Amino acid sequence: MDITWVTDRIAVGGGIWTAENMAKVAEAGITHVIDMQIEFDDTPLGEEFGVEVLWNPTDDDFEFKPASLFRRGVEFAETALQKDGAKIFVHCAAGVHRAPMMTLALLGSMGWEVNEAMELIEGRRPVADFADVYVESVEKFLAQELDRQ
Repeated sequence: MDITWVTDRIAVGGGIWTAENMAKVAEAGITHVIDMQIEFDDTPLGEEFGVEVLWNPTDDDFEFKPASLFRRGVEFAETALQKDGAKIFVHCAAGVHRAPMMTLALLGSMGWEVNEAMELIEGRRPVADFADVYVESVEKFLAQELDRQ
């Protein structure tokens, strides 16, 4: 399984695709999955192993992403992280664009500066690639979240 731990409770990576791989996810202690791939919904696989899945399908089209996309993922993660021992795996098909983008939004919502969060993610997962339009989408989401508070 392609899992890179960014923090002790948040991981990022590539697609799960099979029950065998979902078993490995569960064995890694992951309790919640944010599935960013439009290609495949992990929800049925998660149910089999007691892993809660948010399918947040996103096209890797290098187009601006709406705040609602990030809000769904962040709210799911915030609820999960309130539980002792919960660990989150954010993934897409390859773990290069969409999953790092969502992880960036999650870390930003937790108080990380965007540039520091990008350095952390890229430092742990060198294949992560932050397209400018995706970073701008995250920054706009974070600014809107600050306005909501």
